[in-house]
Amino acid sequence: MNVLLVILGVLVAFGAVGAGLVQRFEKMPSKKKKKLFTKTINEVYTWFEDHGLMRRNPPYIRDYHREYPELKVLEDNHAIVQKECLELLNIKERLTDVRALGAGYTEGGIHTAKWKAFMFKSGDFLEENCRLAPQTAALIKRIPGVYTAFFSVLDPHQEITPHWGYYKGFLRYHLGVRIPYNNENKQCWLRVNGDRAQNALLDKDQIVNGERYFWKNGEGIIFDDNYLHDAANESDEVRVVLWLDLRRKMPFYIMPLNRLCLWLVYRDKSVEKIRRGALIGAEMPANRAA
Repeated sequence: MNVLLVILGVLVAFGAVGAGLVQRFEKMPSKKKKKLFTKTINEVYTWFEDHGLMRRNPPYIRDYHREYPELKVLEDNHAIVQKECLELLNIKERLTDVRALGAGYTEGGIHTAKWKAFMFKSGDFLEENCRLAPQTAALIKRIPGVYTAFFSVLDPHQEITPHWGYYKGFLRYHLGVRIPYNNENKQCWLRVNGDRAQNALLDKDQIVNGERYFWKNGEGIIFDDNYLHDAANESDEVRVVLWLDLRRKMPFYIMPLNRLCLWLVYRDKSVEKIRRGALIGAEMPANRAA
């Protein structure tokens, strides 16, 4: 009975808070909107985790098919995804620099790498882009709860420096699409430090204590980007992963708040600016890659 009363109280509070948030959010300058999500809303989720009302994520989730079974369609069709990716690499110079997609949400300092993106979706699908990789786009459209989707193209000998994500309502999925030599030399990696105490220090040097994951072609991984993390391509060739931001699975009594926050984020003018900037507006070259 006590649990039901708590849940009822939470739902009533969400209704009141949600209505107020919509009005406040619409009036806020862009920077303040982002601060609202990185501080206030994340603290709400942390409170639920601390009180055992919501599961705390580990740094990596390897058995994700239990909660996200639809992702298997990407892994089963890796050859199709890879083929369309290789075709897009023929116009790599036209792909969007990731620095243009940050919109101020992610911790600064990571956009100095030679790092490009081919965007499929940012809240809404970019149909003009999707027509250049139609089969991959069709596969992504079969997966519910995807808010952002793009090919992440990292040049050789590039490092994405340690940083934290901005919103605890997401989980991040990577599919290895073009991993040089299938990572036999372990030169392409992601590293996440999932230690709460070390993350609380807000010291990026703590990344040395993180656990590395080595991408493989056709293999997927989910991780929580709210932990300190970095990545690198130490090989001599381009590395590509398919990057999805997925709506995090939450208990029914907090999921409405997450949906509301995501709705607000993707109505923001900065996200519309991302969508416009991510349109590459190019026809595929005649000599398409095999």
